[in-house]
Amino acid sequence: MQLKRLRYAPPPATAMLLMACASTAWVSTATAADAFSPDSPWMTGDWGGLRTDLLSKGVDIKIGYIGESASNLKGGYQQHDRVTRYSDQFNLGADIDLQKLLGWDDANFSVSLTNRNGDELGEKINDPRAKGMGSTQEINGRGSVTRISELWISKGWLNDRFNLKAGRFAVSDDFATEDCVFQNLAFCGSQPGNYVDSIYNGPISQWAARLRYRLNNEIYAQIGAFNIDPSTLENDNGFKLNTAGTTGTLVPVELVWTPQPFQLPGEYRVGYYHSTANGTDLYKDENNQPAAVTGNDYRSDSGRHGFWVVGKQQLTTREGDAHRGLSVVASANFNDRNTTAVDSYQKISFLYQGPFAARPADAMGFGVARVHASAQLLRNAQAANQQSALSYDDADYVPEQHTMYVAELNYRLKATRWLDLMPNLQYVKNPGGVREVPNALVLGFQVQTQF
Repeated sequence: MQLKRLRYAPPPATAMLLMACASTAWVSTATAADAFSPDSPWMTGDWGGLRTDLLSKGVDIKIGYIGESASNLKGGYQQHDRVTRYSDQFNLGADIDLQKLLGWDDANFSVSLTNRNGDELGEKINDPRAKGMGSTQEINGRGSVTRISELWISKGWLNDRFNLKAGRFAVSDDFATEDCVFQNLAFCGSQPGNYVDSIYNGPISQWAARLRYRLNNEIYAQIGAFNIDPSTLENDNGFKLNTAGTTGTLVPVELVWTPQPFQLPGEYRVGYYHSTANGTDLYKDENNQPAAVTGNDYRSDSGRHGFWVVGKQQLTTREGDAHRGLSVVASANFNDRNTTAVDSYQKISFLYQGPFAARPADAMGFGVARVHASAQLLRNAQAANQQSALSYDDADYVPEQHTMYVAELNYRLKATRWLDLMPNLQYVKNPGGVREVPNALVLGFQVQTQF
């Protein structure tokens, strides 16, 4: 999900409608007959029919919560320190169909605020001297702060053959997108955004524009332009709308194919990105010598790029129900090895929707991922340690990072239409890619609800 440089103010009627919805939510909740009903899509119910009425007008009010805990059962950098960490995220926003609300064909508007809090288990299972290569709680990160995550408008022409989206959003909203049905970050969201400092996943938004052209019902191509402003990552800039601090532009392009072989849905993506923002070299100084040896500053590199492939395909149905069955997702991305600590990533995951006839809305997931550290990052550590003659147990030793492998097994229980509970078990081989760190076994638990 990512960004743009255009100021857009929603129509006054729309803004007033959103404010009215927010102000009535608490009052209506107390009297709504279907509040806490397991058959309602919302914990707080239909607000006396207000929500259904708004949906008929194209206004979908979204109030959500995700909480994730993780406990280290075995292994990790601090393997004898058994702890549990908890992170969470609140989201408040609205998706508005402007065709229904205002009669504007093929037009939509979205606004969203996100608040994150909590701690991550990584400090216990990863060597703190090493660069991060993942997280056991994908919801953690980007600071404990409220941010504008979405503020965009889209408009289509020629029956939506051409579609332009502009405003504040994240690269991961439109490019290299993947469902997030796991807790470990290695299986969640747009993977380039997890490792490339020019690509921001939600909840970070950027000023951006995305142009999409649909060749036919199954194939479309798209290109984007995202303003790169590292200052938006700071806690004090959650509501920053100006472009001061811009360091460059990210341009992603992508081709998407959505076939239905044997009437089963699939989605296949191949994409490329180019960043004009400079990045810090992982190994060389300005004289192309090992900076860890010379003691000089690491040089600044420009013109970074990378590419990705993502494939998702439903393989089976269950008892004639197309909503049940086995699906597979495979993805890989390759980044600039001179400036990106993780230069390549591959994963495959399986999701079985409705494994039991009595629980058709439940799901079971299993995935395996490979996260590879850049060869330049490894060369830098080796040069530094050879220069210092330090060993791993010395405080100033630079951990040598190689490849980390992650596996997760989970079960998502659809307790009600508005409440999901997902216990999961994660196994991390070589946490942070550091072979000296014992392999970690992590027990996780995720809760998701829609208010």
